[in-house]
Amino acid sequence: MSFLQDPSFFTMGLWSIGAGALGAAALALLLANTDMFLSKPQKTALKYLEDIDLKALENEPRTLKAKDLWEKNGAVIMAVRRPGCFLCPDEAADLSSLKPKLDELGGPLYAVVKEHIKTEVKDFQPYFKGEIFLDEKKKFYGPQRQKMMFMGFIHLEVWYNFFQAWNGEVFVLGGVFVVGSGKQGILLEHREKEFGDKVNLLSVLEAAKMIKPQTLASEKKMIV
Repeated sequence: MSFLQDPSFFTMGLWSIGAGALGAAALALLLANTDMFLSKPQKTALKYLEDIDLKALENEPRTLKAKDLWEKNGAVIMAVRRPGCFLCPDEAADLSSLKPKLDELGGPLYAVVKEHIKTEVKDFQPYFKGEIFLDEKKKFYGPQRQKMMFMGFIHLEVWYNFFQAWNGEVFVLGGVFVVGSGKQGILLEHREKEFGDKVNLLSVLEAAKMIKPQTLASEKKMIV
């Protein structure tokens, strides 16, 4: 038992414990900064989206079904996480940069918000080049609403974006849809996995090019 009286034995033991703790912390940080702990989105069915009730916020208030947005010409729709956060206007401006090309393709650009608080939508509007609708039941945010998982907050980029986005309810995540006309289906579905998780604009444009307006489809049927 003489080794117990050797100071170097205890020193080596402390070093081993310290090295193990540092290794565990490093591994935890590495894993946390992958997608492993981020909320995994579920795919949305077209039928689920079609029956969502929306309220127009511009001009005369009216209620409509979501399918009215894309029935004839398809549509690109942004489900806004929170108009009042610092990140969403930037995301809206990026998506709106596609408006000229979407106009050429004949596909409209819309946004959906889950809340209408004070002047948030009005302040958000200049960044978004399309009509904005209210989804009071928050159904556009998924059959299973996307929220940040607890472990996701260890993700460094999440913390960076979180401090920029903090303003009211920001935990329910948004996304972007490209929906074809009629029953063509959902051509692109981007569900946010974390704050600041932007959609790929090239993917949006490529999906929009796949939209087949019903007017053109009807003309082709008449020709056949």
